[in-house]
Amino acid sequence: MDQARPSRSALRVAMRRAAHQLFDAPPLVLNDPIAVPILGPYAEELQRTPGRNPSHKPRPWSIGLRAFLVARSRYTEDLLAQAVACGATQYVLLGAGLDTFAHRNPFPHLRVFEVDHPATQQWKRDLLANANLPFPTRLTYVPVDFERQSLPEQIHTAGLDSAAPSLFAWLGVVPYLSLETFRSTLAFIASQPLGSGVVFDYGQPRAALPPLEQLAYDSLASRVQLAGESFRLFITPTEIATEIAAFRSIEDLGTPEINARYFANRTDDLRVMGSAGRIVSAWL
Repeated sequence: MDQARPSRSALRVAMRRAAHQLFDAPPLVLNDPIAVPILGPYAEELQRTPGRNPSHKPRPWSIGLRAFLVARSRYTEDLLAQAVACGATQYVLLGAGLDTFAHRNPFPHLRVFEVDHPATQQWKRDLLANANLPFPTRLTYVPVDFERQSLPEQIHTAGLDSAAPSLFAWLGVVPYLSLETFRSTLAFIASQPLGSGVVFDYGQPRAALPPLEQLAYDSLASRVQLAGESFRLFITPTEIATEIAAFRSIEDLGTPEINARYFANRTDDLRVMGSAGRIVSAWL
């Protein structure tokens, strides 16, 4: 992206977070009053959210994907609160997209660094300006092309304190990376001070999924490819355990654990489906 035009993956995530605010039954898994306003003109597309029109056939896989996206954000923000209570002073969002935490930040001493492609960040700034949403005083934008620029160099130039513990949120990014970039980013996070941590999600390879999930995988992968943002990296839980061996207190959540934690006893159909997506947290 050479111009400030939408990141389709970031927009898809933001649309589903906004749909959760409008169409899912209370209690909300992720209460985000900025999710709808930040969309500006894109908010009109929310009326086509699966399940919105009772006369249309339900699309459980789409609802399941929405559940996964809001759960991974809620999980990350739950861990962030714990990290701040233990002394973390920095929150780094790698591939921030249209994330809104910085606009809801309840922690007076927490600095937020949003790392993303420069064009995506300019697109977000334009949306915020058009929606008359104020710029948070404790937010720093860090423009980085993950495949071409040095994350450590760019983020330290932006003011990250290498002596202070940080939580890194790496949501919705890993499937689009090369294995080399994935490993180099993990190595950088692993070099942070004790008390730092990382939360990221990953997808299992197609061959590891049952037949029905393979069809859902094919449908999603096709849509992503048409948008010009193809999937590249899929990993098994066994491989993930090897990749994050430098960390401690590792938690790797699959669908049963996510549903038990965030979607038990709901009155609607919001829950994660299948076994493809998983969420990991790990600490130093």
